[in-house]
Amino acid sequence: MKNVIITGSSNGFGYLSAKLFADNGYKVYATMRNPEGSNSEKKQELEKYSSSIKVVDMDVAEDDSVKVAMDSIIKEVGTIDVLINNAGIMHLGIAEAFSIAQANDLMNINYYGIIRTSQAVLPTMRKEGKGLIINTTSAYGRVPAPFASTYSASKAAVEAYTQSLKYELAPTGVESILVEPGPFATNLGNSFVPEARTEIVAENPELQKILGSMVEGFGVLMQSKDIPQPSIVADAYLKLAEMSQGSRPTRTTVGLPFGADKVNELTQSIQDESLSNYKLEYLLETKIK
Repeated sequence: MKNVIITGSSNGFGYLSAKLFADNGYKVYATMRNPEGSNSEKKQELEKYSSSIKVVDMDVAEDDSVKVAMDSIIKEVGTIDVLINNAGIMHLGIAEAFSIAQANDLMNINYYGIIRTSQAVLPTMRKEGKGLIINTTSAYGRVPAPFASTYSASKAAVEAYTQSLKYELAPTGVESILVEPGPFATNLGNSFVPEARTEIVAENPELQKILGSMVEGFGVLMQSKDIPQPSIVADAYLKLAEMSQGSRPTRTTVGLPFGADKVNELTQSIQDESLSNYKLEYLLETKIK
């Protein structure tokens, strides 16, 4: 039985993915914060759904929490087949009005959290000569939008990290790839926090109006028949996990791409061709052992 670790499993893509992977024969380690507290109902739901799901307490923003959780999982199963980094939060507001502390909090979860979990599983994956890390970014990581500055920046950071990591891991047989969802009707909006620099917000009433109009438009979109279902992101995770070693695309857009698919189409070949500058073209192929 293959195993998978899915972060941010208390809701949204992570919650759906935990169920889908269990349905398809995986042993699922569904990580979340506070499974004995605020997320206790989610823990009960997932573990009741399938005996193949085990909920693990982990906060991707904390070094010690990640180490304890990941060490316990690896001790139990020996090696990890798939890691899906799905945990994340979002800020939406006037760029100038978010404080450095707020930006750091967001980066700590969305970007540093991925580094923490990846570093935890990579030693065993490299030893096995195989393994898959799927990092969840966003269409905004490729095509930034107004009022999503810090969020887009965090996702762009993950894009760059994952791309570089993919090259470095190629000789080991381990793969690092990206899934880039567009907007979905999940509860990501519950992670929104107001801008800390309220004086900047007060100085920009026109921007507030534009932001309000944008949020209203998104609300309409989320209620429309054209908005795709979040389950297709879980489907994309599973499809990538089931693909043969070395055949997986670096980037996969899911849902409404908002131009991310076109950016990928135009730039991926340029990105990969850049390796010739360093005479490292051989890093384009994952070594299959």
